[in-house]
Amino acid sequence: MSREKRPLLSRVADSIYWMARYIERAENVARYIGVNLQLQLDLPLEPAYQWQPLIDTSGDGDAFKARYGRATEQSVISFLVYDEENSNSIYSCLRAARENARSVRETISSEMWEQVNSMYLRMYGVRAKRIAGAQQEPFPEVLRNVRLGCHMFQGITDSTMSHNEAWHFLRVGRKLERADKTSRILDVKYFILLPRVSSVGTPYDDLHWSAVLKSVSGFEIYRKQHGRIAHRNIVELLVLDSDFPRSIRYCICQARDSLRAITGAPEGHNRYGSEQLMDAIESELRHATVDYIVDHTGLHEYLDGLQTQMNGIDDSLLRDFFAWQTADHAVGTGATS
Repeated sequence: MSREKRPLLSRVADSIYWMARYIERAENVARYIGVNLQLQLDLPLEPAYQWQPLIDTSGDGDAFKARYGRATEQSVISFLVYDEENSNSIYSCLRAARENARSVRETISSEMWEQVNSMYLRMYGVRAKRIAGAQQEPFPEVLRNVRLGCHMFQGITDSTMSHNEAWHFLRVGRKLERADKTSRILDVKYFILLPRVSSVGTPYDDLHWSAVLKSVSGFEIYRKQHGRIAHRNIVELLVLDSDFPRSIRYCICQARDSLRAITGAPEGHNRYGSEQLMDAIESELRHATVDYIVDHTGLHEYLDGLQTQMNGIDDSLLRDFFAWQTADHAVGTGATS
């Protein structure tokens, strides 16, 4: 890659990467809000226990508390779905995805642009009706449309966009976002979701674990593989499974493969810091066991470490590909075209 072409590549790569992350984030938020609404019917709890975990999963606890105070159904839905000041709300994610898609329309397919644009306009209309106090479609249907729209975008992307360097940047963004959300949902359950230790092992605990699995579209596949609810088996599926599309290991492997396709580096030869970090976390997940994670390290500590590593990869991708730099910043032999 010539240096004079680097600013264009950096802009395009950055926009595509974040477009993918924002769409994946919107879909995840819509799914776990929907699951929580269903859980509320099966197991009604105090709002702090029912809705606060969703804020904790998003990582926006301080911002939410400063603006809304207590976590209630209404305040949490307002913050996570409609709030334009919350960069992680569904509305803000779809708006940001649309703006990123607009900036790279020459790179993505027209069908991709149309899908992103229609998702945003639909949510814009839903939000406008809510603000105006007009009659709205049922809220579960709003969440369902967001999920289906994001799924359609992923299918349209894979079937209409050339699987070139730009597509691989998109897949890196999607898979890192998905791995991060799976880790956060599992971590919140283990430390926050269940209000009383005495409930562990009871039907209430099973309901919560089932909700966790549904939050990552893993309930059916778990039942087929393991049957009864057991937290070690859930950790196995969501962290270490090499075939489940939303497991942390699967997502990291997919992101690593795409990063290798971008750099062109052979196996075992890293040209960028992000490759080194990606290889390190993939190797850790490949050799880890449930016993090591739960009994030796501790699930919370292990997941916290994975989140730190994934944040490090994101920062390194910024330095390696998205920010203006000379080839001297790359590790090893330098940048490739």
